[in-house]
Amino acid sequence: MARSYSVYDVFTEERLAGNPLAVVFDGDGLSEEAMQAISREMNLSETVFVCKPPNPAHSAALRIFTPRRELPFAGHPTVGAAIALAERTHAHHGGDIDLVSVLDERVGPVRCAVRLRQQRASFAEFDLPRKSQQIALPLDKLGIANALGLKVNEIGFENHVPSIWSAGVPFLLVPIHDVGVAERIEFDPHLWDKTAPFVEGALASAYVYCRRAVNRTAKFHARKFGAGPGLVEDPATGAAVAALSGAIHRFDLLPDGHHPIIVEQGLEMGRPSFIHLHIDVEGGEISNARIGGHAVRLASGTLDL
Repeated sequence: MARSYSVYDVFTEERLAGNPLAVVFDGDGLSEEAMQAISREMNLSETVFVCKPPNPAHSAALRIFTPRRELPFAGHPTVGAAIALAERTHAHHGGDIDLVSVLDERVGPVRCAVRLRQQRASFAEFDLPRKSQQIALPLDKLGIANALGLKVNEIGFENHVPSIWSAGVPFLLVPIHDVGVAERIEFDPHLWDKTAPFVEGALASAYVYCRRAVNRTAKFHARKFGAGPGLVEDPATGAAVAALSGAIHRFDLLPDGHHPIIVEQGLEMGRPSFIHLHIDVEGGEISNARIGGHAVRLASGTLDL
């Protein structure tokens, strides 16, 4: 059976930047083992499989795989799949379109808003399926610094300290002094294996961030590292920014109101990415948070499976 797929670059308006994503449109009938094997073959940070949703009122059900395992939720597959499905459905419309879709993921239904524009990259944003929550576990600051190849006094800034947060996927968030420190990181996966805690059955990945980004539009600069075989660094990680929303609210003491934030990532990899985060605060608590970004199609083809 021929199954159509496309490759999108996500969290960017330009091809060959951002985070690449494979979208397999005909996921029904594939076993979990086959999906995992296809994801290893694609060898991208994630491959998403589009299936029929259990609820016919929803647009699709998504299965999200890294080359090693399935994820309950991820940001760039959600943004990329929402845009890919919208462009595929409305390919011959010929005008600008604003639409809303609901995608079923293992974490739950995810509501997405998509903007299709002529001669411009499409944009999608989604409501976080879960608000970011802190996971209280003891952390070894010296071990974290050693695994990143940094000095211990380069970890932390202002009120920000290393902490674990999750909005569906947990991350060990590591604040550092500035972009210069970020550029000097030499990640050692073996030391990270010895330092990072297991959270929800998996070793927590590092999401390293600082203020004073390279691009003026961005408020934070970030890098994401993971242990184990496969891709060590990720050029754009929406689920990590979703987790970061909780840390920003906690450590920056965000007042009530709307807080738009852009996080830049992937610059050190030569794949600049820009992740849009919106945080709404009411009564001192996060009432809503959204992740968004652009995506552009790079390639399309078929899988003979």
